[in-house]
Amino acid sequence: MATRKPEGHRRRVGAVRPSHLMFTGGVGALVDLPNFSVLVRGLDDWDYRPIPDWEPLAEPRLLAAVQTLLGKQVERLRPAPWMPDNDQSGMAARVGVPTIPFPAWMRCTACNTLAPIESQVVFGFENPKQHAPHEARFFHKNCPRKKSGPRPLAVAARFVLACPQGHMDDFPYVRFVHRGGACEVDFPPLSMDDRGGNMGANVEIKCDRCGMRRNITEAMGRRGERSLPACRGRHPHLSTFDSCPRPVRVLVVGASNQWFAQTLSSLWVPEMGAGVLDAKVAQHWNSLYGIPGPNMLPYLRGAIPALREFDKWDDQAVWDAVERHRAKLDGVEAAAAEGYPDLRTAEWEVLSAPELPEPDEDFALRRDPEGVPEPLRGVFADVVQAERLREVRALIGFTRLDAPDPEDPELVTRAPLARDRATWVPASEVRGEGIFLRLPEDLLANWEKRVENTLALREHKEAYGRFRTHRYSDRVRGQFDKMQHWPGARFYALHTLSHLLIRTISLECGYSSASLSERVYAGGDDDPRSGILIYTAVPDAEGTLGGLVSLAEPANLVRLTRRALHDAMHCSSDPLCSERLPQAPADFLHGAACHVCLFVSETTCERGNRFLDRRFVVPIDDPDLALYPELP
Repeated sequence: MATRKPEGHRRRVGAVRPSHLMFTGGVGALVDLPNFSVLVRGLDDWDYRPIPDWEPLAEPRLLAAVQTLLGKQVERLRPAPWMPDNDQSGMAARVGVPTIPFPAWMRCTACNTLAPIESQVVFGFENPKQHAPHEARFFHKNCPRKKSGPRPLAVAARFVLACPQGHMDDFPYVRFVHRGGACEVDFPPLSMDDRGGNMGANVEIKCDRCGMRRNITEAMGRRGERSLPACRGRHPHLSTFDSCPRPVRVLVVGASNQWFAQTLSSLWVPEMGAGVLDAKVAQHWNSLYGIPGPNMLPYLRGAIPALREFDKWDDQAVWDAVERHRAKLDGVEAAAAEGYPDLRTAEWEVLSAPELPEPDEDFALRRDPEGVPEPLRGVFADVVQAERLREVRALIGFTRLDAPDPEDPELVTRAPLARDRATWVPASEVRGEGIFLRLPEDLLANWEKRVENTLALREHKEAYGRFRTHRYSDRVRGQFDKMQHWPGARFYALHTLSHLLIRTISLECGYSSASLSERVYAGGDDDPRSGILIYTAVPDAEGTLGGLVSLAEPANLVRLTRRALHDAMHCSSDPLCSERLPQAPADFLHGAACHVCLFVSETTCERGNRFLDRRFVVPIDDPDLALYPELP
């Protein structure tokens, strides 16, 4: 990560992993560094020019999905700019994701002086050590309480303003302390006294010129709306201002609701009925679509390292595959999609196919010749070992204050990544392994009929309606359908089983639960599906060591499944956990589930630890509610 460099100082101020830029601190997010915080700038300021050989990430299905939401002008999925720090020229230190210090107000830790960073008479910046960017810091130049020794540290004043439209702004300290008025000077000296306490923020702002004081608690809650100015529509990551009618709220720097990533992800899978060559052409279409004929292929293989994958085929075979893919694209008319584009159907078709596709470097499946182990014949209908997987994730925007709905992206306003329409979006890829488990369709269909009119499922449905009404009803123009995107009883059962297996896997094989991810293939009434994929999703060697795939071997899978289901029968929070149902007025979206028995890390669960209930899988109270009334 790099910040705007004052003369005589180094640019690099910290480092984060690529996954951090996708899920925790991407474009528009505040990132806490050891001594101050920075805001990641928009895509207009990302610079790839110093990187000679960067290549976009190839994932045609994901790129098409991004184009559906953001427009056809999006042409590439790019990884973050980065160079290995092993050259002598120091170029790597000048390559990174651009940031700016934010909030733009600092407080001296010795004398409590409060002033904007632009007041260069008050604060200075130092970052002299090339290999110690974490020591970069702001300091108070002439602190009255620190006459000698190191100059005292200046830290970010820890309050900002945000609105549901995705805007963020500095807290108006001068206007706030003077209660909307003005001081006798244009830039009065301020101080911030942070007194701590256990009743929330207890921070007093004082004007050292006129003596006026005001506690920050007067800006909190509903009464704070009367104390704060209207939203200025500021996007500090883009340096733009818009008109905005929404009220602002005070956030503390580091608050979890200051930034929510809006992402899409897909697994690379070959098209059903297509060979490996056709799948590779689709994967590398950005590099192949413009070639005039097969005579250009030898040159492209030498110029683009990624195209060396085609060395095993002759030029005419590759050209024929290019022509087939071009004809296919010309014959497909883009259809308008409601909600997020469908990225799961192609994955489900490949994973559940009777005949598995040919393996390649990005995707390899294996099915045991004996099929499902005998003790689990009533539990699973199919077991597939995914020995190689490749997942690509793309950041398409972000929201503030409210997390985006995974099924209905229009309910929350998505903030832009660039000032103009973005022609590329940030992306990252991870490689790993996984286990795909398909449940018997007749087992799930019969269970759905059993629970359809039960009190437990009715309480979950009503809680879902309350959840959407409380969070989204004031944002929808026209008629509001509170039951839209209800996942259905089948999703509860599959999702709960997935969490049970993930928690057991993390105990059996040593993977932390944060190293695993899930994909639940539940489908709808017209297209029922019945599978779950548990896979490693971390950008390091831990994701491809074979430990997860080995758990799908018959003996291991029987032991793991039995342990997961038997452990689900009891929770150390019982009977409170086992008796829990989301009865009115509660609007939480889980039943017999808690951190002890079912919840996993937020990066692992695709639905934020919602739609979970042990009673729908194992018989903890009424056996008729359980998918498996008799455990294997």
